[in-house]
Amino acid sequence: MREILRTNDPVLLSFVEALLADARIGYLVLDRHTAAIEGSILAIPRRVVVETDDGARAQALVDAALQ
Repeated sequence: MREILRTNDPVLLSFVEALLADARIGYLVLDRHTAAIEGSILAIPRRVVVETDDGARAQALVDAALQ
């Protein structure tokens, strides 16, 4: 697995999830439940990870969309 994004921003997270889904790249969002439990402290960011084989393509896609 390769981490491509770490964020506490729910809007950015939703955008990246939609972007990866549209590109048919499988992904997981780690720490989603832990981050929800902590409330508004924002100490634990959510991490978006993809398979290592899709890592370069997913990172390039996200980087291009965020520029």
